[in-house]
Amino acid sequence: MTRITGAMKLAGIVGNPVTHSLSPVIHNTWIEALGLDAVYAAFSPADSAGFDTLVAAGRAGLLAGVNVTAPFKEQAYALADEASDTARASASANILRFRDGRVSADSADGEGLLWALKDQAPDLDLADASVVMLGAGGAARAAVAALASAGARVRIVNRTRERAEALAADIGLGVIATDMAGAFKDARLIVNALSVRPDIDPTIFEPETVVLDMTYRPIETPFLKAAKTVGLTTVDGLGMLIGQARPSFRALFDTEPPPLDPRPILLAHLGEAG
Repeated sequence: MTRITGAMKLAGIVGNPVTHSLSPVIHNTWIEALGLDAVYAAFSPADSAGFDTLVAAGRAGLLAGVNVTAPFKEQAYALADEASDTARASASANILRFRDGRVSADSADGEGLLWALKDQAPDLDLADASVVMLGAGGAARAAVAALASAGARVRIVNRTRERAEALAADIGLGVIATDMAGAFKDARLIVNALSVRPDIDPTIFEPETVVLDMTYRPIETPFLKAAKTVGLTTVDGLGMLIGQARPSFRALFDTEPPPLDPRPILLAHLGEAG
């Protein structure tokens, strides 16, 4: 059992809503395994002003750092004093590190996505591959930047075309916005960054297409289940969550996470079979 003292490091996940987050399960499991004097909590500011207050608390030395989820990722980036190349590429951050009154921003979301693909779809080669991103919100930003940086040709499909075009312009790297019609021709990877199931019949996808859904409740979403039914390789959002957790842990606690796979613990927490 981890012992908490006056030297405790406090970190956590910030979002609204945030009660569904599995990040505290991952990080506190690793904290206990290492015997760290630390706690990883959950914070849910009511609005952007509340998020400003939390960042001010970090500057004042009350927090070691936080992971950031919707709807605060772009605000987190804007409030930072310095940012990593990956955070700048997407103009968003899912990690804020507080040290000596300064705020450093980073983004591990793209790294998490690439880790999940390597883990669950190891035969996928992103170099010059056509990729379709469904959605142009905060969840898509870092993913699009990471995929484009890995050499993929990314096409963004979104209900509001203007928002897709704005994201493509922000990222650059050959990313384009497109309409649903014809978007899936020759696609090697389709990523769902929407919070709802896309109204798309996976039988129209190419036979070698990989389908990734960022949602992890349930782990096998209806979209993934439909894709698997027609024989496509699928990648779940839990893999993406685990992939971004390791760089987050290093940034927040200044140490490597233990060689402990959190997936079985997360599956047990969710009540799902592995």
